[in-house]
Amino acid sequence: MNEYLTRVINDVEKKNPNEPEFIQAVKEVLCSVEKILDKHPEYKEKAILERMVEPERIITFRVPWVNDKGEVIVNRGFRVQFSSLIGPYKGGLRFHPSVNQSIMKFLGFEQIFKNALTGLPIGGAKGGSDFDPKGKSDNEIMRFCQSFMTELYRHIGQDVDVPAGDIGVGGREIGYLFGQYKRIRNAYEGGVLTGKAISYGGSLARTEATGYGLIFYTREMLKAHDKSLINKTVTISGSGNVAIYACEKAVGYGAKVVAMSDSNGCIYDENGIDLPLIKQIKEVERGRIKEYLNKHPEAKYIEKTGEDSPIWEIKTDIALPCATQNELTLNSAKKLVENGVIAVAEGANMPCTQEATDYLLEHGVLVGPAKAANAGGVATSAIEMTQNSIRYYYSFEEVEKKLDNIMTNIFKTCKENAEEYGCAGNYVAGANIAAFKKLAEAMCAQGIV
Repeated sequence: MNEYLTRVINDVEKKNPNEPEFIQAVKEVLCSVEKILDKHPEYKEKAILERMVEPERIITFRVPWVNDKGEVIVNRGFRVQFSSLIGPYKGGLRFHPSVNQSIMKFLGFEQIFKNALTGLPIGGAKGGSDFDPKGKSDNEIMRFCQSFMTELYRHIGQDVDVPAGDIGVGGREIGYLFGQYKRIRNAYEGGVLTGKAISYGGSLARTEATGYGLIFYTREMLKAHDKSLINKTVTISGSGNVAIYACEKAVGYGAKVVAMSDSNGCIYDENGIDLPLIKQIKEVERGRIKEYLNKHPEAKYIEKTGEDSPIWEIKTDIALPCATQNELTLNSAKKLVENGVIAVAEGANMPCTQEATDYLLEHGVLVGPAKAANAGGVATSAIEMTQNSIRYYYSFEEVEKKLDNIMTNIFKTCKENAEEYGCAGNYVAGANIAAFKKLAEAMCAQGIV
């Protein structure tokens, strides 16, 4: 490995000893760009790597709120403003008990490259809290969101930092956050948050965007290898926003989705998933996926009993991990390969462990990396920002067409860069190389800042 690259990775490990997710994300990117560093020795002189792996700013704050019993609860809030090289900071907010600085930094780092791939003028950031919205009343969630925004508002703005949703932060939470921001600022700044409801400045197709975009990317990846989604069996981990709309679009292209999951286990329906029922259970009732069997007793429910999700043991042509980071392990990758999987496209952020990704690539499986394949959500968020700025709104069809074009171009960029640097067919490397080149060029142009 390049001496400069080795030194930077070692430094990252020393400076961030208790941040495994962040170190994993950094290694995954940097190990792909060695050939670029060989061609550009000036990157070492300008400390491009050292600056790229260090966030511009990390904000940590307390979030006190009162539950329905009158008890005071204190959570921790984060915002990692990683890079403003090509636009205002942009990235979601995650409310989940697992949230910590390592996860926030890994997600922010990934976001820089993802946003660069869209071709749109947006930088990279991520934020959130260890607050768990599960089991909370609407009033408790509102009070938490208002307290969270009372601190966050001073660090964001439509030309500074534009948060959106992520795990645990949907339309309800975005509404409460936006209402509090507007109240504090005494101004309507529609572009400060994306993922808003249509009634107050949101974009049509934003809800569907990440899932739809994942399938657009998968379609292009398969097409490049003379394959298609038609009559393919698909398994999708998760049953949230990304998974639901990936399922919807995959079925629209002629695939049969046979399994979906949540954190407790997965359902397998060999006749094809009843998507309207999944939407009712997860989007309306906020229930558990096991309830699917109440209407479809012929389906199977497989409970999760260990580290690996049982969904990856189901025979499938295409696997779409859409739940959370590191959910698809080496053991799961081996099982997928054994069962004849042809493609894995990542709908969640870094859902495959590095060992799993390496194994899939070594065995000829097409891999659509998260920073490319799930970029549809942030791309449509940028389209929402555009609409807020011009005070005009596109139709659903217009937004979907723009999204399709963006995802098609992202795949094309990944493919071309993989071929240029001698790793044709490796779209993980292609995505890293393409985004890194753009960011390094911007960093050189802007001086030592």
